[in-house]
Amino acid sequence: MDSDNLLGRFLRARRELLIPEDLGIPAGNRRRVVGLRREEVAMLAGVSTDYYVRLEQGRERNPSVQVVDALARALTLDEDAVSYLHQVARPVPVRRRGRYRRERVSPTLSRMMADWPRTPAVVLGRCLTVLAHNALGGALFDGHTYSGDLVRLVFLDPDAREFYPDWERVAVNTVGGLRAGAGADADDPQLIDVVGELSLKSETFRRLWARHEIRQKTHETKRFRHPVVGELTLDYESLTVNSAPGQQLVVYQAEPGSSSERALALLGSLTAAGPSAGPSAGPSAGPSAAPAGPPRLM
Repeated sequence: MDSDNLLGRFLRARRELLIPEDLGIPAGNRRRVVGLRREEVAMLAGVSTDYYVRLEQGRERNPSVQVVDALARALTLDEDAVSYLHQVARPVPVRRRGRYRRERVSPTLSRMMADWPRTPAVVLGRCLTVLAHNALGGALFDGHTYSGDLVRLVFLDPDAREFYPDWERVAVNTVGGLRAGAGADADDPQLIDVVGELSLKSETFRRLWARHEIRQKTHETKRFRHPVVGELTLDYESLTVNSAPGQQLVVYQAEPGSSSERALALLGSLTAAGPSAGPSAGPSAGPSAAPAGPPRLM
């Protein structure tokens, strides 16, 4: 976590992902670098090589909006990555804080989720911890070592690859979502703890984090292999919580008339019948939305 030169680390990581031939640049037989050379990015962006080198090394800290947009085009960034590049190029100062900022979920939002008995819903914090859930949302992720922390669930939970049949795609999107949520605030103590622990314990996380790819959590179809009701294919929408910047309300839904809808209904009936009828570990699943407990660490 080099918070002092996020822009330089991002630029270097993204140029190393590019294939020269895709941009009309002959690779040649003597190329010794991965991806594009610095001078090639500078040429594509229309800036001097010296200026671009200073940006990567952190010796130039105030690129104009026009230069940032030119770099985004040169690096063929998508919309999410362009937004992130602007954040790290011109970061807004963040007020210093203690070890953790306590993330609180609005009681109004909790009551709203509790009124959706057939719709799984969870509230995620800036580091993708489950801050609150309704009964069905808790039951969907229940039964795992890290049910209350979606990043640790993906990379540290022994059941992760069974729970997520498309684990590789989920892993990429989870790391990209963590980066997108953190933005330019790399000094967040909670983010430092998460990235530090996972970098030590998961080679895959360490490799994906180094790629600096950005994935805003918006909407997607995701497959689950639930330990109680089996296969589920659910669509989700992620909504920003305007009253609590950094929080996301994620709502899941099955295709009407599908086997997933029937499995979700079964999970709801087991949840309503009481804790003993469903999974036994992870976030609590009660009749109303409740804050999730802190993630359990190994």
